[in-house]
Amino acid sequence: MALTVAVQMDPIQSIRIAGDTTFGLMLEAQARGHSLYTYTPDRLSMQGRLVTAYAQPVTVQDVEGAHANLGGPERIDLAQVDVVLMRQDPPFDMAYVTATHMLEKVAGRTLVVNDPAEVRNAPEKLFVLDFPELMPPTLISRDRAEIEAFRKEHGTIAMKPLHGHGGAAVFRVSEEDPNFGSMFDLFSATFREQWVVQRFLEKITEGDKRIILVDGEPMGAINRVPAKGDIRSNMVRGGAAGASQLTEREREICATIGPELRRRGLILVGIDVIDGHLTEINVTSPTGIRTIKRLGGPDLAVSVWDAIEARLSARRSAGA
Repeated sequence: MALTVAVQMDPIQSIRIAGDTTFGLMLEAQARGHSLYTYTPDRLSMQGRLVTAYAQPVTVQDVEGAHANLGGPERIDLAQVDVVLMRQDPPFDMAYVTATHMLEKVAGRTLVVNDPAEVRNAPEKLFVLDFPELMPPTLISRDRAEIEAFRKEHGTIAMKPLHGHGGAAVFRVSEEDPNFGSMFDLFSATFREQWVVQRFLEKITEGDKRIILVDGEPMGAINRVPAKGDIRSNMVRGGAAGASQLTEREREICATIGPELRRRGLILVGIDVIDGHLTEINVTSPTGIRTIKRLGGPDLAVSVWDAIEARLSARRSAGA
């Protein structure tokens, strides 16, 4: 089936295509004969029940620097396209939340991936708390007494922003670290919401595995190892990615969370696992499929579009 696909994303001209999951999804959509439009979230508007975007038709090719050929802007009714890919990068702030509310208005007629209401209801570092048995000990708080008691119980901890991304502002704090007070003051002044405090997982030096699930099923993984002298494995922070297979524990984690991902309409999800502990469930704009393919794994863009087309077929059959 030929589909019309609108991609809500950061400016396509500035992306680095070698590792960009959104670009991989667009390449596969185009290969299937689907028509593509792209727009940035600031071009999204709503008037009554009408949700529109000033979008540009686009064709793509896997050539760095010449990867996108854009047409002129057109005002499109998002209820009239088949699929919207909500793929702008975090932060998960009020602008992001507002976009989910707007796209929710068309989600009954247009398939929005991932489901915008469930993206809003599943912040990555909070949704994961639905599965405490899979996680390291974790506290969500900005109360100093609570954090100090947690640190006393668990020793070395990791502190990070609740709605952070890309490994920004992640700190390792030992039980006797004299910098804790200053760090507490810095977090208190910088972040209005609570932050994440977790027992530090020493085996982060061996890697932080990113596992991609498509419609609740694990489809591929990479292991990201932090650079020397850093605890952050994110590739934008210097982490090095290597091919990886799933352990029995990781398959158990996926089998536990998979049904809930499917129920929520979260088609493309990336989870992070350190030493057999689930630490995050990424639903906003998960990445990794291009890297998995580059390292010899499957092209998961194929699996994602198979899942999208299956969902559309089921919708149309139900409405027939």
